[in-house]
Amino acid sequence: MNRQREAEKALHDQTNILPFAQLMVVFTGLAISLLICMVDQNGISVTLPTISRELGAQNTISWAGTSSLIANTVFTVLYGRLSDIFGRKVMYISALVLLCIADLLCGLSQNPAMFYVFRGLAGVAGGGVTSLTMIIVSDIVTLEKRGKYQGILGASLGLGNIIGPFLGAAFIMRSTWRGFFWLISPLAACSAVVGYFLIPNNARKDNFRENIGRIDWFGLLASSIGIIFLLIPISGGGSYFPWDSPMVISMLVIGGCAIVAFLLIEWKVATLPMLPVVFFKNKVISAIFLQSFLYGAVYQSSLYYLPLYYQNARGWSPIASAAMTCPMVAAQSTFSIASGLYITRVKRYGEIIWIGFGLWTLGSGLMLLFGTHTHPAVIAVIVAVMGAGIGFTFQPTLVALQAHCTKSQRAVVIANRNFFRCIGGSCGLAISAAILQAALRSNLPTKFAYLAESSYSLPSKANISATEWASILLSYSKASHAVFILQVPVIGVCFLACIFVRDRGLERPKEPEELEEEKRKAQERDAEAVTSEYPEECLETYHQVEKRHSASTFAESSMPPSRAEPNTEGYGEKEQH
Repeated sequence: MNRQREAEKALHDQTNILPFAQLMVVFTGLAISLLICMVDQNGISVTLPTISRELGAQNTISWAGTSSLIANTVFTVLYGRLSDIFGRKVMYISALVLLCIADLLCGLSQNPAMFYVFRGLAGVAGGGVTSLTMIIVSDIVTLEKRGKYQGILGASLGLGNIIGPFLGAAFIMRSTWRGFFWLISPLAACSAVVGYFLIPNNARKDNFRENIGRIDWFGLLASSIGIIFLLIPISGGGSYFPWDSPMVISMLVIGGCAIVAFLLIEWKVATLPMLPVVFFKNKVISAIFLQSFLYGAVYQSSLYYLPLYYQNARGWSPIASAAMTCPMVAAQSTFSIASGLYITRVKRYGEIIWIGFGLWTLGSGLMLLFGTHTHPAVIAVIVAVMGAGIGFTFQPTLVALQAHCTKSQRAVVIANRNFFRCIGGSCGLAISAAILQAALRSNLPTKFAYLAESSYSLPSKANISATEWASILLSYSKASHAVFILQVPVIGVCFLACIFVRDRGLERPKEPEELEEEKRKAQERDAEAVTSEYPEECLETYHQVEKRHSASTFAESSMPPSRAEPNTEGYGEKEQH
């Protein structure tokens, strides 16, 4: 641990609080890049059916999302330390350039394998853009004002979640799915250019070979093996291969062993660990990491399975489905900004997090009312309540994390929070998919049991009777209901975990060297006070008395006070009165 503290101490502090005018320009560029990243991640969901038909990937198209999610999760945990070593600006621009290239290649894909690989590259880039925008904001804004700006980033994240599906649907209806990716590519390139000229570069010019040596290579290898070998069977188990197959069991065992090895490496081996084990000694940070994992599972499940309910249980079009998602996203964006303003004004975040998880739990519980005939207005109000809870939790929990870690840990704690959210989302999607398929198998009419193997598609209504169609919609409604039931206790645990999130205000813990510096300054102030207390001609006598006093072997109680000594020579009468 001492070795890790020394390595963190040697890192260059990249804090650079910007003046307001420059901050507005830089922050706008960061918010837009996050918006572009979210559009890329969420717009693809609407285009997948069309892509699967054109590329002949009807049975494997879900791997487009899985590959992106796995790559995002693997590299998110690494970006915090890479930005500490190589600098925020370099890593941020690199992530945007990679996103530009990946989306360009996605649009040029000619077969499923190409498309899945390039979506994986986009996932690597997306994890970097998401983490680094938040890390850079923490560098250029004080902790007292950070809540406001993190809240606006939360609004950008929410807007991207709704703009993406609309854009994807528009390209499918009016052009081609390739055009969607060819739009994102130049936008990412423009963001990279803007970032190059506007974002200040505070990285230290170290030797490249030395920087490479600082990377936690063993931790990266162990975490990559663990995440990949766990998420592939979790994502594909029950749909692409049986849960009890030798491959699934073997991958889960290997993945579990790799994760254990990763934790041991981070604890005992790594000099600059990607996941410092010291975080888990802090109950507030541990509680927020747990919340991040759990609400990541619920949030990703909602993003995927609410549209599925709209389209398959209600029979609405993709455009109508995207429109029904708007109340949730609008509430998320509004309350995210409001929470940031509140935190900045009152310098507290505890009550916001409590209220946020309370609203989210309430909204998730009310979603159990959804059926085949629930009025759209009722649905809109319920998802808006849930969106308000999301807006009150995403960014305030990030501010709370930063208030409980030192300056040198800031980047890595942000990256790890996003990592736990991503891996929670992966597990949430996999578990929700298994529940949905099981519910469909038990509720679908025998004639349509095959639909359980392809949960995202409905048969053509033309050759189906009204009674059969109604039974199919009812089956999807019951299956969606089963997924919504899972979300309630999971988000309820997040609400209960707020007990451990202590609000210490917006003052971060000090680094050990900062404490030493404060102690040194206090000693200097004491020395100056002593100097000003005695006249110039008495200083020499005073120091001689101090020297004799410190060298004396007699008990302190038998000695006269050293500072009273000069008074015997007529000085300091004021103190004797």
